[in-house]
Amino acid sequence: MTNTSGDPAENKLDATPDELLEANRERGDGSFETGRMIATFRAGAFDEGVHSLRAAGLRVVDARDFAGQVVAAAELEQADALALPLVGAAIVTGTAAAASGISAQSDYAQESPIAVSQPERFASVTQAAADGTFSEYLRGFVQAAETIARGFRGTSPQVDEAQVQVLGATWGLLTCQVPQSAQTGGGISVAVLDTGLDLAHPDFAGRQVTSETFVGQPVQDLYSHGTHCTGTACGPVDPPDSTPRYGIGDQASIFPGKVLSNSGTGATGSILAGINWAIANGCEVISMSLGGRSSVQAAYSAAGEAALNSGLLIVAAAGNDGAQTGAPANSPSIMSVASLDQDTLTPSSFSNFGKIDIAAPGRDVFSSVPMPARYATMSGTSMATPHVAGCASLWAQTSPNLRGMDLWRKLVSTAKSLPQPASRVGAGLVQAP
Repeated sequence: MTNTSGDPAENKLDATPDELLEANRERGDGSFETGRMIATFRAGAFDEGVHSLRAAGLRVVDARDFAGQVVAAAELEQADALALPLVGAAIVTGTAAAASGISAQSDYAQESPIAVSQPERFASVTQAAADGTFSEYLRGFVQAAETIARGFRGTSPQVDEAQVQVLGATWGLLTCQVPQSAQTGGGISVAVLDTGLDLAHPDFAGRQVTSETFVGQPVQDLYSHGTHCTGTACGPVDPPDSTPRYGIGDQASIFPGKVLSNSGTGATGSILAGINWAIANGCEVISMSLGGRSSVQAAYSAAGEAALNSGLLIVAAAGNDGAQTGAPANSPSIMSVASLDQDTLTPSSFSNFGKIDIAAPGRDVFSSVPMPARYATMSGTSMATPHVAGCASLWAQTSPNLRGMDLWRKLVSTAKSLPQPASRVGAGLVQAP
């Protein structure tokens, strides 16, 4: 049951998110689904699950067979399924899923190694629109389809002009008490799963950076979003000239994983592959400023549990729809981050609500972007999330015991209480140690 070059994108494991999105646009079914399936295995049943897929005639690529659990696109060309052992799930092509009876269901027999199977869905950056009133996920989904249809060539979106002020630090860092902290994030690894990083950005020169791509495009960030989020989480303590300090874990090791394409679009499979890689590399903090509007996805919940069990913590953006928290942040095992406005420290108008664990500065956040712009100001729960990730790296540095769920508990127990309900701000405003 192997694929051929003439197959639709949903029958290719090496299809990029942009190719999947273009195929979705051509189908015109109005769904946010790629056409592939995600099978989540029962706890402890990964090997049995892989065996069952192979017994059904599927050619399964097991990430354990590759260095760092990173599977090259060429290895996926003729495969029907990609199995990710550290998150306990597999991505299955559309035709292979149909032929082997893997459909959207959660009622597998108890003896089946598969617990749940769900359609693979698209995800997007969670940066807010300029006026904070329009869902970036929906806007990004439409714009990405339009740019692909025109022949996308990796141009960067427009970003606000940076209003650089002579300050000791950005408002977000000041509010989170970062400048007062003696911690630097040294010895802690922070994975930023996003649109990549400007690897030539001078503010990251000399830093320990380990990068990987999961979308068939170079890690180099052509969208700006990933570089901006990385800057907040791990930027320098003393940027040049009169630039305010905008980074938190300035000595943390940086692991940029490109799970969203240069159009700002990804899919469940690419994100799970990035999480699997981050877990394999022992990244104590995994930051994901991405998501989409959907119910809880079993594979994300399993990935979050796997990370916690490995002493790692995933933090994710709640989303910018002004609606219920989307996936993956709505999973109980992933820390959901809401956005706050400056001065009032009230929830941003765009910030989602419901399953919220903690809040952080998200409106008008200054950080790094690819050269030559170098810096820019953006808004969104995307911008709030790396504030939490950066503070998490500082807390993790204070004690080897603050890992996984213990790190989660420390972040929420030390958060500054806010007068809004927990459904809007969770435990409150994240604070540095």
